[in-house]
Amino acid sequence: MRAAVVVFPGSNCDRDLAVAFKAAGAEVEMVWHKDSALPQGIDIVGIPGGFSYGDYLRCGAIAAQSPIVKSVREHADRGGYVMGICNGFQVLTETGMLPGALLRNAGLKYICKTVGLKVETSNSDFTNGYNAGDVIDIPIAHHDGNYFADSETIARLQGEDRVAFTYTDNPNGAIADIAGILSDNRRVLGMMPHPERAADAGHGGTDGQALFRALAGALTTA
Repeated sequence: MRAAVVVFPGSNCDRDLAVAFKAAGAEVEMVWHKDSALPQGIDIVGIPGGFSYGDYLRCGAIAAQSPIVKSVREHADRGGYVMGICNGFQVLTETGMLPGALLRNAGLKYICKTVGLKVETSNSDFTNGYNAGDVIDIPIAHHDGNYFADSETIARLQGEDRVAFTYTDNPNGAIADIAGILSDNRRVLGMMPHPERAADAGHGGTDGQALFRALAGALTTA
């Protein structure tokens, strides 16, 4: 598996994501936001958490206009894999690669803690290392993690089994407790919690490892 991790001004989880990919056996290249093209032969693009451009506009809105994002979108359109975590999820909604939007947390406060996530589907290369219904512990760290979409979109996501994760105890007001969703071809994942922060026992938990290992296994045998 070859992974590219995009770095924006304000990204602060880029190296964490790269380390998690490498631990799963991936070759990783860091890609600067002003680059106009992804490296050749990339299987998955990771868009990390942080505060791209200081969140000076809507979170992820400025990053969505960066030169590299056109190449990321083309990669996704060709059936390539993309994973956006936290700010990366916000970028994916701002580009339209995933539906909906991330709003301010219902309590209007930044939240940083480990939360319980329910795995809603194992039917994706991101989640097939879990069983549907599993509850895993994954950290969150966000101020704008309140997922919102209209009722028609929510019904479509649920009806098409595209809700990847939900919160067991909703920390931010997200509609239908949604913590992560999949694209219609199931190759783009956006999630607010940080699995890369739960991929090493030294960090206090390893429940995120299965995501990276499953993805690596799928892309290695593809």
